[in-house]
Amino acid sequence: MTALDTLNALGNGRAGLTRDELTTEVTALVMRLQQAGTRVLATLLDNGMPWVVADLAAEDAGVVHVPLPLFFTPEQTAHALQAAGVDTLLTVAPLALRWPQAPCEQWNVAGEPVCAVRLPAQGLPMPPGTAKLTFTSGTTGTPKGVCLGAAGLHRVRDALVQALEPLDIRRHLCALPLAVLLENVAGVMAPLARGAECLVPPLAELGLSGSSSFDPAVFNAAVERHQPHSLILLPQMLRAWVGWLAGQGRRAPEGLRMVAVGGAAVGAPLLMAARQFGIPAHEGYGLSEGSSVQTLNLPGADRPGSAGRALPHAQLRVNERGEIEVAGGLMLGYLGHPPLKGHWWPTGDLGEIDADGFVHVRGRIKHVLITAFGRNVSPEWVETALRSGRTIAQAVVLGDGEPALSAVVWPVSDALPDAAIQAEVDAANAALPDYARVLRWVRAQAPFAAGSGMATANGRPRRDAILALHSPWLGLTARDAVTA
Repeated sequence: MTALDTLNALGNGRAGLTRDELTTEVTALVMRLQQAGTRVLATLLDNGMPWVVADLAAEDAGVVHVPLPLFFTPEQTAHALQAAGVDTLLTVAPLALRWPQAPCEQWNVAGEPVCAVRLPAQGLPMPPGTAKLTFTSGTTGTPKGVCLGAAGLHRVRDALVQALEPLDIRRHLCALPLAVLLENVAGVMAPLARGAECLVPPLAELGLSGSSSFDPAVFNAAVERHQPHSLILLPQMLRAWVGWLAGQGRRAPEGLRMVAVGGAAVGAPLLMAARQFGIPAHEGYGLSEGSSVQTLNLPGADRPGSAGRALPHAQLRVNERGEIEVAGGLMLGYLGHPPLKGHWWPTGDLGEIDADGFVHVRGRIKHVLITAFGRNVSPEWVETALRSGRTIAQAVVLGDGEPALSAVVWPVSDALPDAAIQAEVDAANAALPDYARVLRWVRAQAPFAAGSGMATANGRPRRDAILALHSPWLGLTARDAVTA
């Protein structure tokens, strides 16, 4: 018996399942799904053992799984359910009240009650072989369905297991919603395949609420309590955690071996600051169309400021437009569209691959600003520089057709004086060429969150809305907006 054999497969901090018990739970749910005639299963659940059991059971039953995040609006959820042709929805009783006319049964999954809501199934066509349908929300808030096959998902899963094997990770704490593909693949599928323990407490116990509210004090206490070897964080979560540790004069709990950071550019200064406080932070890169992770920095193969090298399953290249293209683990196609053809996918991301194989992502092609002097600038490049310190939590750069760039910034604290923000802007400008420097900035009138209308449901800034709200202070016009 190895050390891994003594661990639970799954736990939530109060209860756990051994590998045999997990298999029993999955088998029982497979039988329920088959008896119900389920073809497309959606989950609208908080992090927890029922979510993981449902994910595994759907694959074993040959059922399409549609994970829905709780931070979706009711309208986005309704759109996804209808477009995917969901016939069975697993959720909790309070949320099941949204469908008062639908038949509902109470099922026991992993020792917890869940409501199985039966829905009419009249969805859009999916490519053959679809095993998972993940929805991503764009600027308009209308989710787009990405159809993924089991083989592609398994290639990414196995590549992560291979790449991380030297770290001997035995316990992973899921800090992102399980409905987010990155956590689903890298935080559940990979640890379980490796034989490690997967911890899935409710998100509130980790200080996370919605898609953009995060309490680093609660999070740090959870990490101390669960003692994980690995985590996956968004850059803003890492920034808040580092800031809290610095303010408390503390270091991160011992035992961490890998903290993968993705979802947006991180920046070398934040990574290095995190490591000074005992957080082994490493940046990665991926996209839903590529079944999640494509590249990752690793101990011994690390270049802060880059997105890392390609994982074993992936190939990357840069085309003549400077756009990154990926191969390996690609989606089958979009929901309601013809199946994907070809082996390479144009990501829409600008970037380069250096001589050592490290990938550097510079921003989105469609976000490029062209200044009045004819210089092309990716706003994400400048935004990453602005967020690299400990003062600016969020930033959006504008300036299409203008002689100089402007920025709307949201500081880490309302109490910070303008002088502190200006010092951060000056530090960022010092590392940028003259045409990419920020000449004017204003404090944001509202946080870049879905609730304020300044971001999509998954946290991407809505540049048009931000411009419209702040243009009187910046002296800009509608031509400066770039679609998010």
